[in-house]
Amino acid sequence: IAANFFGPQKNTNMRVSLPAVCFVWQIAMIVLFGVFIRYDEESDAHWIEYRRENNITSDIENDFYFRYPSFQDVHVMIFVGFGFLMTFLKRYSYGGVGFNFLIAAFGLQWALLMQGWFHALNPETGKITIGVESLINADFCCAGSLIAFGALLGKVSPVQTLVVALFGVTLFAVEEYIILDLLHCRDAGGSMVIHCFGGYYGLAISWVLYRPNLHLSKRHHGSIYHSDLFAMIGTLYLWMYWPSFNSAITDHGDGQHRTAINTYLALASSVLTTVALSSMHQKRGKLDMVHIQNATLAGGVAMGTAAEFMITPYGALIVGFCMGIISTFGYLYISPFLEKTLKLQDTCGVHNLHAVPGMLGGFIGAIVAAAASESVYGREGLINTFDFEGEFADRTPGTQGGFQAAGTCVSIAFGLVGGAIVGFILRFPIWGDPGDDNCFDDEVYWELPEDEETVPPVLEYNNHMIHKQQEISESNFSVEQS
Repeated sequence: IAANFFGPQKNTNMRVSLPAVCFVWQIAMIVLFGVFIRYDEESDAHWIEYRRENNITSDIENDFYFRYPSFQDVHVMIFVGFGFLMTFLKRYSYGGVGFNFLIAAFGLQWALLMQGWFHALNPETGKITIGVESLINADFCCAGSLIAFGALLGKVSPVQTLVVALFGVTLFAVEEYIILDLLHCRDAGGSMVIHCFGGYYGLAISWVLYRPNLHLSKRHHGSIYHSDLFAMIGTLYLWMYWPSFNSAITDHGDGQHRTAINTYLALASSVLTTVALSSMHQKRGKLDMVHIQNATLAGGVAMGTAAEFMITPYGALIVGFCMGIISTFGYLYISPFLEKTLKLQDTCGVHNLHAVPGMLGGFIGAIVAAAASESVYGREGLINTFDFEGEFADRTPGTQGGFQAAGTCVSIAFGLVGGAIVGFILRFPIWGDPGDDNCFDDEVYWELPEDEETVPPVLEYNNHMIHKQQEISESNFSVEQS
């Protein structure tokens, strides 16, 4: 029975399921927003009175003017950065950018509710109040599911992507509450809560959804000249705005300032080591676009936790230096190894850009926190940077470091266990996912322009993950008969 149940027959017709899910879930959002969500005091019409009561002199003091530039940058990263980074596949650019759009648009609404219930629920009124910082946090929450989508790119239906987002946002809100509130970790740029969780969540789903005959889609798996160029647009948007991403919700003042500087430096450093390793690996020293698109961002991922600490400018450069090497090494050796031995099919290589750098970023944050001292931060600086207030007033930097490390482990556990469960749900044969011979192809879910309808025998550029180690005697391009 199980064999029939998880069998090969695939019906990719979405005409009922996709509209049903979109309409029903959106109507549910409207109802839940009606019940729970209200404007906070800084976005409510009573702001004038609030200003008077709290002796706020000018409208410029409204949090909107502090946070909105960061919000815009993060928003661009979510929709343009992540979206275009996923367009590298030769026949899956609509799916990459379009499903990214869909996940994020649904995810941010659900995130406002989930994060609101955990962080901003007023016990007296039973309402959640939202302001500009809530919007940034909701975008962050979507990022976890978008990272997971990167591991599944080309192999799942649009309804499955929405299910990934539904559970991804829910798990994110819970693990974020445990890590930031219960363990009292600091993780402004989300090395732990976003990248580490999102990476392992996507990898676990992908592992459960293993496709034994994925090689039947080999003709579509890989890039062409212009698809790699489009993906590079995503990379550059992400790279430029990553300092905003990491500093968007840090403390006003020195915290935000320092976070932007540290992230900026780590990113620059990771570009040089990525180029170095990519060139070293190829016999003639040529660069591989896959590495330049992805590993150059690893410095920003790994600085998410430690960037607001006093890691020093040269410390930030060292983190970027190491991450460029580790991430490129992952694309060259670890991804092919994982695919062969663990049966882990990771389309975008999120293992090398998010999971591992995110995990290492969490542990780097733990080390930097444990090493914090009054001589470097000053007494008030320590209290301010690590929020040693209220029930956490007696915490020492050493203890804080231990809790930071524990937080990283929580995010890995949530990602792996949550992903395995969601993966199992997605194995039911009701979601309309493509067959093994139909993956990485937009034609399954999108109307394509006329001239695209038939694929001639394609010059098959070497695929994203596969070694380029053919002997020079073999041509590097093999013509596939389709």
